[in-house]
Amino acid sequence: MAMRDPFGNTDKLDDNMLDVMAKRLEVRGVHPFFQQVLADYLDAMSIDAASAVLDLGCGTGLVARAIARRAKFAGKVTGIDLSPYLAEQAARLAAAEGLNGRATFRTGDTRSLALGDGEFGAVVAHTLLSHVDRPLAVLKEAARVVRPGGMVAIFDGDYASLTFALEDAERTETHDRKVIAGMITSPHVMRQMPRLLRQAGLELVKSFPYAMADIGQADFWLSAVEAFSKLLPKSGAMTEDEANRWALSLKRASDEGVFFAASNYYTYVARRP
Repeated sequence: MAMRDPFGNTDKLDDNMLDVMAKRLEVRGVHPFFQQVLADYLDAMSIDAASAVLDLGCGTGLVARAIARRAKFAGKVTGIDLSPYLAEQAARLAAAEGLNGRATFRTGDTRSLALGDGEFGAVVAHTLLSHVDRPLAVLKEAARVVRPGGMVAIFDGDYASLTFALEDAERTETHDRKVIAGMITSPHVMRQMPRLLRQAGLELVKSFPYAMADIGQADFWLSAVEAFSKLLPKSGAMTEDEANRWALSLKRASDEGVFFAASNYYTYVARRP
């Protein structure tokens, strides 16, 4: 059965689709762009001073592991994901890095957390908000479980700006609409974030704007093309044949040195008063 935005329905995916998604998350997460993004907001949060950090929508635990590995971080990280499969994989990857005691993972719904008020010194949500249907509910939960004075960081794509250029503008626009509809629940959410943070009772401290583009050859976006070609039919946005032809066209463009794909990204760092 087709489902819109598989990234927002990870508890309903089969293991094969979750493997595709996990590979995309891990490849994307070690790219220099994401590594710089992480360093920017973790430093802005003074994350090393937090004794307890919550990673919302943790996926394979890449962010949680990055925090736990920091030389000056002496606290513990808890990761929560909707998918038991991804939470278990995150635990395995953390164990493989010797981080068992510093990073733990569990299953849960970030819109309604089974956690106490003010349990954490910091909360991060890394590419989560664009995939949930009620982002304000997630922000209110983040504001509830972080202690007064604690920091919340939201990083995500402004996926309404996402584009994968094909041979002509009309075909590009048609397929971009299908990709966004199939892969993203809330493509405009980062444009609304200043308002949403205020509604959640959080104070904006700092923001970071980014544009991530591959021009000529696919690099950052290559894993997206590969993953989306398998996930788009699952979402119902494209047929399997259409998704394969879309991906093949983009890979050919990369081989020929005429590839273009881009999206804006933003980080918001906020504080609970």
